[in-house]
Amino acid sequence: MDVNKYYRSIPKVDSIMENEEIKELLDITSRELVLECVREATEDLRIFINNNPSNENKINEEIKNIVNKITSEVHKITSYNMKRVINGTGTILHTNLGRAVISEQAAERVKNIVTGYSNLEFDLEQGERGSRYSHFEKIICRITGAEAAIAVNNNAAAVLLILSSMAKDKEVIVSRGELVEIGGSFRVPDVMMQSGSKLVEVGTTNKTHLYDYESKITSETKALLKIHTSNYKIVGFTESVSIEELSALGKKYDIPVIEDIGSGVLVDLKNYGLTYEPTVQNSIKAGADIVCFSGDKLLGGPQAGIIVGKKQYIDKIKKHPLNRALRIDKFTAAVLESVFHEYIDEERAINNVPVLNMINKNAGDIRIGAERLSNKLKEFSDFFEIDTAECLSQIGGGALPLERIKSYAVSIKPKTMSCASFERKLRDSEIPVIGRVVNDTYYIDLRTVLDNEDQIIYDEIKNIFK
Repeated sequence: MDVNKYYRSIPKVDSIMENEEIKELLDITSRELVLECVREATEDLRIFINNNPSNENKINEEIKNIVNKITSEVHKITSYNMKRVINGTGTILHTNLGRAVISEQAAERVKNIVTGYSNLEFDLEQGERGSRYSHFEKIICRITGAEAAIAVNNNAAAVLLILSSMAKDKEVIVSRGELVEIGGSFRVPDVMMQSGSKLVEVGTTNKTHLYDYESKITSETKALLKIHTSNYKIVGFTESVSIEELSALGKKYDIPVIEDIGSGVLVDLKNYGLTYEPTVQNSIKAGADIVCFSGDKLLGGPQAGIIVGKKQYIDKIKKHPLNRALRIDKFTAAVLESVFHEYIDEERAINNVPVLNMINKNAGDIRIGAERLSNKLKEFSDFFEIDTAECLSQIGGGALPLERIKSYAVSIKPKTMSCASFERKLRDSEIPVIGRVVNDTYYIDLRTVLDNEDQIIYDEIKNIFK
């Protein structure tokens, strides 16, 4: 077989660059990138011919499609990988989908700040250098009852910074039942080891008493650490020490008590039909010296680790060298201030913080939305069976793991393709739709579908079957 004739059939780079479809690519990117893709495509074609010299039909097909392949590659390179998706899973704080949704009002305020210069570290009143924490510290303290506050880039960083500044080379007492894995294999003992503090375990997995802590206090003890097990529950024969009891013990021995409360709840969720989750305000009122929590879980804000508590400890934390490595940027500072302002009035927070709004969304209203979308999609009934189904949503993000909330979903059972193929096509849509598959049926839980996103879902499904 003479393969040279195939090599001669490969279009020259210069002639490909003159192709009208290739020229159009110059409107979206540089000539250098297009040229690089053209050269790579022709080289790949030579390799293909060399490896498949007898496959004439396939070689001719590859030569014929070279412009399409170049165009596809350029678009792939110039497209953004991170994009908005529609969350139809029913998991409100979906870690893989970005956790807490930020309100449009907060996003608009951030946009106005970051698209120009801001007073991030400038005191407008004094006309001198200021602190990036000053923009949200007072409002956090007003809401939580703490004396001072600071924020770093996540809650693991908050624990690391607290222990590094308060207990380096000294002992910290923790209950064995609270040595949790935070997520992604990040474990509390590992974070403590990195801080330089020495872990002293007390009690057992299911039972820890106050005397367990007291019996381990020595001159080397620098803190008592309590960790709220927000991402799992131990039930049955259990006992733990309350933050009130631990705070009293800390005062008795003049040892600071630190509480990692996890999800950062600022409202009593019992009022909205959920299990009680300890609030930040309760921990401060109970006497905890330092409390830290996540910004992007039940608080409903950006990724951050927020530290509140007594001023003498917060001041020390602010001055620690590690704080600079862990500090938040202007985007996070602006969103935090916006989100905490919503909590000045609880009713306003329930309405305006998307996470709280989704949790409190009425199941009847969700059903109406699911039925409306189902009826609209029935025009494609030749391609799938469509219905409205009762389902259960969850909080997610490691918060309230046993809690399930009644909801409604659009259920789709494809007729002309497998459910897995349908799921993949929706995931590959221009605006990806992420649902869940159960028993060869695709479900879109409307609790986590935002306003006006039902039209996008309709359009993306229509594109699959048009």
